[in-house]
Amino acid sequence: MWQKKGFRLLVLDGNSLTTADVVHVSRREETDVRISDNAKPTILASRKLVDEWVERGETIYGITTGFGEFANVRIAHDQIRELQQNLLRSHSAGVGEPLSPEVVRAMLLLRANALAKGFSGVRLEVIEKLLEFLKADLLPVIPSRGSVGSSGDLAPLAHLALALTGEGSIRVKGNEQRGEDISSNILPAKEALDRAGIKPLRLEAKEGLALINGTQMMSAIGSLMLERAKQLADIAEIAASMSFEALRATDTAFDPRVQAARPHVGQRFVAERMLMLVEGSEIRKSHLDDDPRVQDAYSLRCIPQVHGAVRDTIDFVSRVLSTEINSATDNPLIIPDKEGAHLEGGNFHGEPVAFALDYLAIVLSELANISERRTERLVNGALSYGLPRFLTPRGGLNSGFMIAQYTAAALVSENKVLAHPASVDSIPTSANQEDHNSMGSIAALKLLKVVENVHRVLSIELLCAAQGIDFLKPLKPGKGSGKAYELIRERVPFLDEDRMLAPDIEEVAQLSLDVTFVPKVLSNI
Repeated sequence: MWQKKGFRLLVLDGNSLTTADVVHVSRREETDVRISDNAKPTILASRKLVDEWVERGETIYGITTGFGEFANVRIAHDQIRELQQNLLRSHSAGVGEPLSPEVVRAMLLLRANALAKGFSGVRLEVIEKLLEFLKADLLPVIPSRGSVGSSGDLAPLAHLALALTGEGSIRVKGNEQRGEDISSNILPAKEALDRAGIKPLRLEAKEGLALINGTQMMSAIGSLMLERAKQLADIAEIAASMSFEALRATDTAFDPRVQAARPHVGQRFVAERMLMLVEGSEIRKSHLDDDPRVQDAYSLRCIPQVHGAVRDTIDFVSRVLSTEINSATDNPLIIPDKEGAHLEGGNFHGEPVAFALDYLAIVLSELANISERRTERLVNGALSYGLPRFLTPRGGLNSGFMIAQYTAAALVSENKVLAHPASVDSIPTSANQEDHNSMGSIAALKLLKVVENVHRVLSIELLCAAQGIDFLKPLKPGKGSGKAYELIRERVPFLDEDRMLAPDIEEVAQLSLDVTFVPKVLSNI
């Protein structure tokens, strides 16, 4: 939850963090994060229990025993600290390109929030160290591959936690937002901590295990991509409204009476928004009486049903992630009630998140799929209801937007592969003790690529639709579709003869990604 204290302060209590908070912190829009005073008594009480059990020499998984298949190996009292450090070293076995700074910041925040629930048995110092790294923008270098997503994101979180102790590598403050090479900002962890004047964390009993048992990698990526998905849903409706104009479609399919007969929340929302975006369209008004077509193709007529189902799924994923980022996801859980229990369970299993992220990748792929079909109708002279073939005034000499549609088709095809659910797979690990795994991290990594592909497909539709609208002048599009057209034309001129299209596509992609694009369009309706 956010509190005011001369500035905005994010206070972690393990229960009220939102995915929007995660996005803010990952972008360093808000960097001052603290532990709620209300959370501290539970944190201290659960830690006290761990200390008491260790002092009494009780046998507790991961505290006085080894891990996984080694759970039957008793650890001597004087080796308990070494056990925790060795856990981080041995589990730091990730490979592949490092996770982005935004994802790592989100992971630091999410792990701190999970520990702040007070069911992990760590000292306050551990949570404060995570937040100290976040404040100083000291970002552990975390390889992106290696998690099977069921004993938590073990390898990624081990790389994160190892850096807290002064081992591994850390990316120090850089200028990644300016596109500079930030590889030179990666230092050995000890050197980075020395420069920052920060002492490495010395682990006590249970703390290494508590730091790596969790779903924070998949949840971090999921939270960031959920925000992008919401933005893409808005962009998709704007693009669809522009294609509606360029293809001179009918708004009958958006009639509230149609939606009332099948009252899905998302469907009703999209139909209402489409009517608002094209309100006042001179293009539509010009051919109400002489349009020989009875009804439009599905990619136009079924916008409410398809885009609406995407929105409903985004809402579902939002609920799953909102629960997950406020959950205790390690093992054993330390319950500081009257009895003082340690409970061995499976809250680290990533299946709820894996399912949600797979589902999100599937529906976003469909958003690109229907967008590409509208782009095809825009460039295909047999389908575009009078627009010039490939949207070029001098076809033959010029190819116009022919290959832009190829690019959209290629991205849509790639998404069909990426949309295959990772969560239907499982490979046993740890000598079959961990015999069912979620593959949630793989679902998350696939989703990253799907989101980028969808964004480019929608950008191509925006670009082609703007070109189509140009051929209908002097007729003007509606309030919302017209505003989007104006914003695009401020950045990308009409294509009167062939030029490189890649820069135009990227220009529209950057325009639509700008946080002001959607509000500017919607404020005009």
